Amino acid sequence: MTAGTAAREEAAAILQRAARGRRTCKPVRDIIGADDVDAAYDVQQRIVADRIDLGATVVGRKIGLTSAAVQEQLGVDQPDFGVLFADMNMTGVEQIPFDGLLQPKAEAEIAFVLDRDLDGDDFSIATVYSAVKYAVAALEIVDSRITGWDLAIADTVADNASCGLFVLGDIPLSLNRFRPHEVEMTMYVDSYAVSCGSGENCLGDPLNALAWLARTAAEHGDPLRSGQLVLSGALGPMVTIAPGMTVRAELGPLGEVTAVFSERPVQ
Repeated sequence: MTAGTAAREEAAAILQRAARGRRTCKPVRDIIGADDVDAAYDVQQRIVADRIDLGATVVGRKIGLTSAAVQEQLGVDQPDFGVLFADMNMTGVEQIPFDGLLQPKAEAEIAFVLDRDLDGDDFSIATVYSAVKYAVAALEIVDSRITGWDLAIADTVADNASCGLFVLGDIPLSLNRFRPHEVEMTMYVDSYAVSCGSGENCLGDPLNALAWLARTAAEHGDPLRSGQLVLSGALGPMVTIAPGMTVRAELGPLGEVTAVFSERPVQ
């Protein structure tokens, strides 16, 4: 049975209170159904609409759960997507404040910036390839409002695909200069290699992930638009981060991307 309006509103309210209070909350799957992805996206849309009403600016989307390693880490078996806001962008920030994070994890991926809308009915690889202006290395700091990352697919979808923050590299490359599925990734924490992978770990090719998102976003009535940023999904396992850490990822021709996290202030 599909969750009704009252259940969806209740789930959205629980997640919103957690985000605003900077505290974790119980899973919402018992309210909307652990496998009811449509209800979960409706909850996500309610939360996104509320943020927009409060003045937040949408800058793109993120694709989550594209890596088999990450799916195994979280116990889910399909990708999802969330909405990126301007205040999630930590590019150029000398030290990322840790206070606003709850239980963050880092993952390295390829980000795409779109040069045109993807709002038709053709979401082939050739079509999405031609829509990409350039790609850039990215670190995504995923963060769940659900206590202990105790997730079913409905939990993470409702929670805006566990969006947190992101940092972009500084080498934009057009797709005619490299092949996303061939990119090799190594991620380091404080100079120690902690995660390795490649573009092939992202649904076989990050462009496959982009095509999936373009089609799915259009089906939900909110297609991808020119100028938007798309985080295409992890190239390897995500890693838990703590205050004071420095996270750096190397992504072949896309170069490096680094995030430095502040020490948590003494209480």
